[in-house]
Amino acid sequence: MRGLIFGAGCALCVAATSVAADSAADSADEGANEQFLQSADIFNIEYASDVQISPNGGTVAYARRTNDIMVDKARSNIWLVNANGEDHRPLLSGRADYSFPRWSPDGDRIAYISSVEGSPQLYVKWLSSGDTALITNLTEAPSDLAWSPDGRSIAFVMDEMVKKEPFAKLPKKPEGADWAEPFNTIEEMRYRFDGEGFLKPAYTHIFVVPADGGAARRLTSGDFNHEGPLSWSSDSKSIVFSANRNENWERETVESDVFRIDLDGTLHQITSKGGAESEPVVSPSGRQIAYVGAENKGLAFRISQLYVMNADGSGARSLTEGLDRSVESLSWDAGGRGVYYIYDDRGARKVGYVRLNGQRRIVAEGLGGIVTTRPYVSGAYSVARNGAVAFTKGASDRPADVAITSGSRTRQLTSLNEDALGAKKLGDVHEVIYRSSLDDVEIQGWYVTPPDFDPAKKYPLILEIHGGPHAAYGPGFSLEIQRFAAEGYVVFYDNHRGSSSYGEAFGLLLQHKYPSRDDFADHMSGVDAMIAKGFVDEDQLYVTGGSAGGVSTAYLVGLTDRFRAAVAAKPIINWTSKVLTGDIYVYQIEHQFPGKPWEEFQHYWDRSPISLVGNVTTPTMLLTGEEDFRTPISESEQFYQALKLRGIDTAMVRVPGSGHGIAGRPSRLIGKIEHILGWFERYKDDGEPSGEKEN
Repeated sequence: MRGLIFGAGCALCVAATSVAADSAADSADEGANEQFLQSADIFNIEYASDVQISPNGGTVAYARRTNDIMVDKARSNIWLVNANGEDHRPLLSGRADYSFPRWSPDGDRIAYISSVEGSPQLYVKWLSSGDTALITNLTEAPSDLAWSPDGRSIAFVMDEMVKKEPFAKLPKKPEGADWAEPFNTIEEMRYRFDGEGFLKPAYTHIFVVPADGGAARRLTSGDFNHEGPLSWSSDSKSIVFSANRNENWERETVESDVFRIDLDGTLHQITSKGGAESEPVVSPSGRQIAYVGAENKGLAFRISQLYVMNADGSGARSLTEGLDRSVESLSWDAGGRGVYYIYDDRGARKVGYVRLNGQRRIVAEGLGGIVTTRPYVSGAYSVARNGAVAFTKGASDRPADVAITSGSRTRQLTSLNEDALGAKKLGDVHEVIYRSSLDDVEIQGWYVTPPDFDPAKKYPLILEIHGGPHAAYGPGFSLEIQRFAAEGYVVFYDNHRGSSSYGEAFGLLLQHKYPSRDDFADHMSGVDAMIAKGFVDEDQLYVTGGSAGGVSTAYLVGLTDRFRAAVAAKPIINWTSKVLTGDIYVYQIEHQFPGKPWEEFQHYWDRSPISLVGNVTTPTMLLTGEEDFRTPISESEQFYQALKLRGIDTAMVRVPGSGHGIAGRPSRLIGKIEHILGWFERYKDDGEPSGEKEN
């Protein structure tokens, strides 16, 4: 049996060969069992998101998302379904994107965003006539739509570009001359962001436009970013929002305040407490404001609470102080007696409700399914005036459908994937609870058994580590996990220390320890717990993870040689270089480390997988987007070249044109999954589970 590596270890000199990337879906599905989930099935799967129940509770509008095989992109259409599950119909459907449906206060119109005519614009559709109006003529994409209570105006958030004057005066280029591209001078602290590239100088502002069309008018001003969601006052004369308008805002991370801006542009600051006050929602009477508050403790993990204050900012108090779970997505009830919210608890998302006297109850459970690639906790909801709650209902074998709960009755209104998944044999999801060998802390995890699972056989096991690291997996549907199971693997994943949904103390167990032998012990204790069940082949262990999971994977193979092969997707390898090249360096330095890298070099080095590369004997693949600004590909290159120098079998898969979200397009998700499977297959003894268990 393989064990922990405490010394330099022996060099495993195996020449690496390339892994073919072309025609991933075709080659992966060739000769496959069509009863099991295959790569091409990704283009057949749909899910519901952004559920919006009408004000009277009679109809739910939602974004129906699917993957278009011809353009290799996700597509969003808007559908309607009655609260009794009948009359399920498209409102806006086609090859174009239609998203962000928002009901007017009277429920007679729906505002939405679409690029059907070119650039993203705001539209309104009248339900009685079916007529549609183009409301805006914008140069940038709008977001965070909010109707005024009187139905006459719609507010939204949009970036406004800023013209920068160059400080270098250059001679005028002669007409017709072919000169090189001009220099790009950067002076901003935050100058690039993953998925967006190098940022054009811009600030986010709040705009308002007449609901029947007209010129959009900017309300906010200044060189600051003003964030949604937006909430109107009850008299439709002002808008409440959050922003950091401090002079030093670029250097501040967990910091924002609640503001109110009148339609004439007069700005009022409502809160000034240190930390982040965000997501403000005005009560129906206009006399109170609910908001999410989080203290800035300089920590990587913190609990956000639901606060209520008077409209002028006085009398602020927490309504969820004893919950020990973070809250988000607030909605007042129609009478202003309490507030709905979302929170995550032990890998499950729920809708809660708290009265102004602090009494709490659970309104809806089983939210999920709007993240389909990996089993991250997810889900959304909305509330009608009659108290009916619409939400995205997930399951272990299905992505999100639309559901509604009213009183004690919950009804699922859609079944979007019976055609795609009804005839498929999927892996079963099971919970596992175990204790970490480090300190006996309880860890929750799940494992997925292959279709046609036979407990009398032994199966190879994949340990899949979630990102974050302060995030959480749950027992929801996952394309990646199900695809691994379809190839005969038992797949195990855990919510190791530091994961969200277990309270602040558990989340802080990773403070200044990411990654470390602490979370390593959580993972390996889980692997041992799986082996103890008797159907896992302890000589056929594999490990993978993305982002923070990629970091942990690369760190883990420096501490043990128990795994036959590893795939570290978009990892951080050297923290001293990462924090000075990645896009969120301000936050990470201030919250994840005890000081700056030149002040605490040894701490950064101890957290870096490169510090353990001399121990690695496990064949390790690196899989990263070439335009990743979150975990730059230079990180993967360091590990790849170090392993090459040591003669360890390795491969570097570079995803062209991709940022951190390497599975952002359907074919890229297929490519990611099949490269992982191909790498593991190379190091398996055979492709079938072994026979009877040993006695």
